Amino acid sequence: MKPNRQVIRLIILLWVCRAGSASGRFSVAEEMEVGSFVANVAKTLGLEVGELFARGARVLSEDNRQYLQLNQETGDLLLREKLDREDLCGPVEPCLLPFQILLEKPFQIVRAELRVQDINDHSPVFLNTEMLLNVPENSPPGPLFSLKNAQDLDIGSNSVQNYTISLNPYFHVQTRARGDGRKFAELVLDKALDRELEPEVTLTLTALDGGSPPRSGTAQIRVLVVDINDNAPVFAQAQYEVQIPENSPIGSLVVTVSARDLDSGNNGKVSYSFFQGSEEIVNTFEINPSSGEIRIRRKLDFEAIKSYEMDIEAIDGGGLSGKCTVVVQVTDVNDNAPELVISSFTSPIPENSPETVVAIFKIRDQDSGENGQMVCSIEGNVPFILKPSIDNFYSLLTESSLDRESRVEYNITITVTDLGTPRLKTERNITVLISDVNDNPPAFTQTAYTFYLQENNIPALHIGSVRANDKDSGANAKVTYTVQSHEAGDLPLFSYISINSDNGHLYVLRSLDYEAIQAFQFTVRATDGGSPALSSQALVQIVVQDENDNPPFVLYPLQNGTAPCNDLVPRVAEAGYLVTKVVAVDRDSGQNSWLSYQLVKATEPGLFSVWAHNGEVHTARPISERDAIKQKLLVLVKDNGEPPLSTMATLNVLLVDGFSEPYLQLPDAPKEQVQMDSLTIYLIISLAVISFLFLVSIIMFIAICLWKRKRDTTDCSRFDPNGPFPGHLVDVSGTGTLSQSYQYEVCLTSDSGTSEFKFLKPILPRVLPQANGKDAQENPVLRNSYMFT
Repeated sequence: MKPNRQVIRLIILLWVCRAGSASGRFSVAEEMEVGSFVANVAKTLGLEVGELFARGARVLSEDNRQYLQLNQETGDLLLREKLDREDLCGPVEPCLLPFQILLEKPFQIVRAELRVQDINDHSPVFLNTEMLLNVPENSPPGPLFSLKNAQDLDIGSNSVQNYTISLNPYFHVQTRARGDGRKFAELVLDKALDRELEPEVTLTLTALDGGSPPRSGTAQIRVLVVDINDNAPVFAQAQYEVQIPENSPIGSLVVTVSARDLDSGNNGKVSYSFFQGSEEIVNTFEINPSSGEIRIRRKLDFEAIKSYEMDIEAIDGGGLSGKCTVVVQVTDVNDNAPELVISSFTSPIPENSPETVVAIFKIRDQDSGENGQMVCSIEGNVPFILKPSIDNFYSLLTESSLDRESRVEYNITITVTDLGTPRLKTERNITVLISDVNDNPPAFTQTAYTFYLQENNIPALHIGSVRANDKDSGANAKVTYTVQSHEAGDLPLFSYISINSDNGHLYVLRSLDYEAIQAFQFTVRATDGGSPALSSQALVQIVVQDENDNPPFVLYPLQNGTAPCNDLVPRVAEAGYLVTKVVAVDRDSGQNSWLSYQLVKATEPGLFSVWAHNGEVHTARPISERDAIKQKLLVLVKDNGEPPLSTMATLNVLLVDGFSEPYLQLPDAPKEQVQMDSLTIYLIISLAVISFLFLVSIIMFIAICLWKRKRDTTDCSRFDPNGPFPGHLVDVSGTGTLSQSYQYEVCLTSDSGTSEFKFLKPILPRVLPQANGKDAQENPVLRNSYMFT
């Protein structure tokens, strides 16, 4: 059903287009009230109700006067103003007002015409309400005397159709038609006149139109009976035809008419005048009564009136007259430049709209022939084309999709040139703005960014910015920055990096440690504000630069103080002997991790040296008998940072006779090798006194404990060294049991039965004699002596 309807619409539209200038397409009587119904355009075009509104239907007229208005909702064509046919078309019949129905979506033009029908709203009017007619008294019955006709602005049957004359015994009137259809009256003599009997006859001439009811107009005819004048003036030509350009200046000679009268005297003297000249002719031309020259009285306009037909009367002195007809053809000259009337204009237009209708306009030229033929073109190299349509309508379309980023507006000059001589042209400039479409994603200024950051930075530090530019405009160019989710080290990226979404500034949220993370990377997405939004990404790499914030760390020898680390050097070692090597590392990098070694203090200055670059300790000279058995060295390990950081390493070196000697216990030096000076003696005496006081204190303490144990036998228990040993105590002898050389006493507090240990100590510590050989190895001095509190 739907395809059939479309076929019917197409047939109707083709029929309407072919109708062209056919009269009666739409008709309306003149003088109808404003808002009167003319026709239903929707039904005529075969469109549904409301489709006119959807397609943007409008009514366009030829002369830009809007006689009609279209109701887009109902499709009714209504009168916008009262129409006066006589004002619009004058004597032209039929009175047709061409107009167009413009449908914008899709573009279509339907030609139409409105015929304004005449009504009998004007009465016949004689320009001269009194006519004077001279009739010789010797005129026999039968002669015809032409009378001036009445003017009626109506046309057709509503114009003058008949003439009547008042009753009289001498004349009757007959109505005749001219070649153009106009009616005129002729007076017919029925009975010879007698001047002596009746020198003047007065008659009433009535003009009747064909309206219903008919309208009429009257004029008085005075017939003067004159003496005999037997020769009337005779024109050399019954009809004069002449052509004159419309641009002829005022006063230009059109034609000279000439009439001859064979009479002599006053009866042979001829004067010329317009006979039954209309108001238009009298205002446009003038005639010289004596010479018969007809000249232009005002400017001619071919586009208004193309020809004039006038009757010229020659009257002699005796009252006789002769008539001729003058036809003036106005020739066209190219005096009207083409006109361009824009009916529809759209701006701005989206940049991605190919073949978009920007403007609909009509061109016209009031000249005719080649002077009215026109050529329409666009000047310059612009991406627009002109598409002609019927009735000199043109559409201005985009040739292809436009790019607002390349050009935001176009100044288009439309030129209309006619083919006359000289050629006239009209130019019309229009500015077409291009609106933005989100067709450009943001573009970063760099595909990858690298930012350098010193470690131990302050939080919320601005480290740099990324920037993306969007060629679009408005919201389509507003860029928002976001960081894509990644992990940097052991923490999410968002705990390290923050970005300002408006300007792309990057901030580090926390202090970074080069030793924990040296570099990390992430992507930043730039998204515009278009719909749909477009985006792009850039890679950002953060490089953490090292600072000298870590001092060197000594791996060997261990500096944790758990046990002294002793290196053995045979006394027979020569100079340059490798004693040991200080091994240190630095967690920093680069020159901050370059280490140097320096010997700052030694028991025997000059005995040892440290290589600055690798930390090797060498003997600087041969070992002598005077050198102490135990040597203590302080080595400074320093990095190359700014400022430099350092660590002190302590080395214990034992000078031995051979590597088989135990080095954990220092042997007594032979008395003959020890040279004790006075300071050493003072130290020994002080140590002996302190030891004695300490021993006395221990004895007193043991005595007090024994006294308490005897008093409170329930509170103390004695541990037998040979008995079983509790499993929760730590073995410190290396054999799995405590040393048999000690006894321990566990004393409980005197409080209410708590099992808390007060102290643990040897009851009878054995003072081992200085041993040598096997005894010294089995009973090392104070090797397993402990006290717990």
